[in-house]
Amino acid sequence: MTKVIAVCNQKGGVAKTTSSINLGIALVRQGKKVLLVDCDPQASLTTSLGFDPDAIGTTLADGLRLVIEHPDSNCCGDSFIVSHPEGVDLIPSNIALAGIELALVTAMSREYTLKRFLEGICEVKGKYDFVLIDCLPSLGMLMQNALAASDEAIIPVVPNYLSATGMIQLLDTIKRIKLFINSDLKILGIVLTIVDKRTNIAKETVQAIRDEFGSDIRVFDTLIPSAVKAAEAPISGKSLFSYDPTSKVTKAYELFSSEFLEVV
Repeated sequence: MTKVIAVCNQKGGVAKTTSSINLGIALVRQGKKVLLVDCDPQASLTTSLGFDPDAIGTTLADGLRLVIEHPDSNCCGDSFIVSHPEGVDLIPSNIALAGIELALVTAMSREYTLKRFLEGICEVKGKYDFVLIDCLPSLGMLMQNALAASDEAIIPVVPNYLSATGMIQLLDTIKRIKLFINSDLKILGIVLTIVDKRTNIAKETVQAIRDEFGSDIRVFDTLIPSAVKAAEAPISGKSLFSYDPTSKVTKAYELFSSEFLEVV
């Protein structure tokens, strides 16, 4: 069965894109078929995988526009998907997606537009083991579409005070999406990212997050460390597994993918 998973947090800089890419590639390395969806007008996922958002043919914005304007279209979904040399597929994005978010405000069944695109046009169900949606740092219409299209959500969180306090807003949004739009939506878990294990404040905040949320939400055991390599890899258009397979952050994502498969 295909699992659609939103990688989300309205806070920026928490390694959503890095986690989407490296979890996706790690799963491919374990024999899974994975589609990544760049649901952010900034197109960080697209750029990090080596594609030029301004030069690419069709993007997620084109797909969502098609659903809004021509809901009965039988367009081939393969035209929206590109393949990366490391074995993962991608639905890319560019700045045009910002305009689509505005168009969604007046669209019919607006929260289900992405779901209709993925399932109706791209026919992802049964074609992939996992679809990972890299969400933009916002609680707007695109985020709501991502959560409406997903079976589960992964929440990357940096162990600091501001990131942790922002969790309350996100959890409230997920609660409302579950109540009114997608009753099957579940939180798969919180993954702690950019962890500086050398500092006491990081250790204390990690424990505080486990204490605060761990009774209701899974907090994954794997800690994704801070590392320069994680910032360098996107420049090469490669995942960490190709850019630096022996780095500590690469090993952490490998462990995280195994833990992910145990609970998904």
